[in-house]
Amino acid sequence: MTQDRTEYTSRYAIDPAAAAVMGTDELRHNFHIGDLFQQNRVLLHYTHYDRMIVGGATPIGGPLALETIKPAGTKNLLDRREMIVVNIGGTGQISADGQSYNLAQRDMLYLGMGTNEVSFTSTDRDLPAKFYLLSAPAHQTYPTRHIRIGDAKRVDLGSQATSNERSIFQFIHADGVKTCQLVVGMTQLAKGSVWNTMPCHVHDRRMEAYLYFDLPETACVFHFMGEPDETRHIVMRNEEAVLSPGWSIHSGAGTSNYAFIWAMAGDNVDYTDVDPVAIEDLR
Repeated sequence: MTQDRTEYTSRYAIDPAAAAVMGTDELRHNFHIGDLFQQNRVLLHYTHYDRMIVGGATPIGGPLALETIKPAGTKNLLDRREMIVVNIGGTGQISADGQSYNLAQRDMLYLGMGTNEVSFTSTDRDLPAKFYLLSAPAHQTYPTRHIRIGDAKRVDLGSQATSNERSIFQFIHADGVKTCQLVVGMTQLAKGSVWNTMPCHVHDRRMEAYLYFDLPETACVFHFMGEPDETRHIVMRNEEAVLSPGWSIHSGAGTSNYAFIWAMAGDNVDYTDVDPVAIEDLR
């Protein structure tokens, strides 16, 4: 028997002029997402940026059900949505319409539009799975797909000289799993490297969300956002997420190396569809 413990909040869209005059607390209230992984809870943040839902599920004991929420307006959450789940914790299982999928750490599962019954389970309650949830509206059904971290498309970029030596793991790409609009991947910073997405970019055609993880307890990432000539920062701790509107840069530097999951929703699924920003143009 599943446990029905889904909770949600709504995040409304903020324009660049409003963000430019926000202080620390206002920025965090509107863009920062903490406490995603609470035991025996499914926590969803329904955003008004391309209707992306960002959430977390941490099952302890019995299966934890994914329920619909009022903003979705449907009987089941995925009646008109697709979802990508990435496990950043211990091994766990996802049941989707009676089919079970075993997700090791850093594995991903794509759930197509029309999936009705979804639940989450941890293999070991002392080392629970931590399922990071990303959902966006869909226009057609693509089949459920399990992508192991070893199957992701790997791209190595950067250098130690610029403190951004990193490996990018593309879960969703043109030659792989098909989605309506979700594009998700993971970036791992090498030891001694701290910068991500620098030089930075914007992409007004789609929003993005970052989940920072694999950070030591005493470490943090300074996440930079805002228009290129009006930047701000938000301090991020381990397993915290941040929303990035289409008009905003999204970059960061940590006090140690770390990993992060990036997810986009919007007009297209072309990973390279960005507008670069030169470092000398930042303010």
